[in-house]
Amino acid sequence: MEAHILVVDDDAAIRDLVREYLAEHDYQVSVAETGAEMDKVLAADIVDLVILDLKLPDEDGLAIARRLRESLDIPIIILTGRKEEADRVMGLELGADDYVTKPFSQRELMARIKAVLRRTEGKRASRRENTVRAYRFSGWELNTGTRRLKAPDGKNVDLTNSEYALLVAFLRAPQKILSRDQLLESSRLHDDIYDRSIDVQILRLRRKVEDSPNQPKLIRTERGSGYYLDSPVETV
Repeated sequence: MEAHILVVDDDAAIRDLVREYLAEHDYQVSVAETGAEMDKVLAADIVDLVILDLKLPDEDGLAIARRLRESLDIPIIILTGRKEEADRVMGLELGADDYVTKPFSQRELMARIKAVLRRTEGKRASRRENTVRAYRFSGWELNTGTRRLKAPDGKNVDLTNSEYALLVAFLRAPQKILSRDQLLESSRLHDDIYDRSIDVQILRLRRKVEDSPNQPKLIRTERGSGYYLDSPVETV
């Protein structure tokens, strides 16, 4: 899933600029002018990163950073003026992941966003998995609470821990090619550290979700690159 970024800034020009730029790079973007509006977005949807201006009209940005870190542990990039060194230091001490000084270049902001998302990918995936109750794809449904996989005909299909973890890795990134290394990392199959182990796990999973494992239509092979789930995915 593409990351959902929330931009919190009382400057409409900056909000629009950042929103349009991030949207062009396929990020999901929400904006908020105040701390109160930010809270409404956070209550309504999963947010993967907050870009936070420290000078807001209704609430001090440092106070917002503190409560975000205490309650949700969402990655934060703070926006500050060039002369606000003390605020930058305080923001980092409160747990902000990075900062950008105004005025800033869009390319620098993008680079910092990508770096923070890479560093926090594990937490992001875990947070999304804990929030998602079920994944639905091609008539199948995987309940993340019970870890039960229900087939299109309504029958339950048993999954081992490794098969469940691997399937979730695909469901988090539908129709995206995942390399063997990415599958090892995201499915946490580190007990099988050799590369071909993923191929074995893929075969076992295909036997449970494919009508014909030798001619798969769901979990497909991209020769020389890896595997991908050839289905849209709905989360509930």
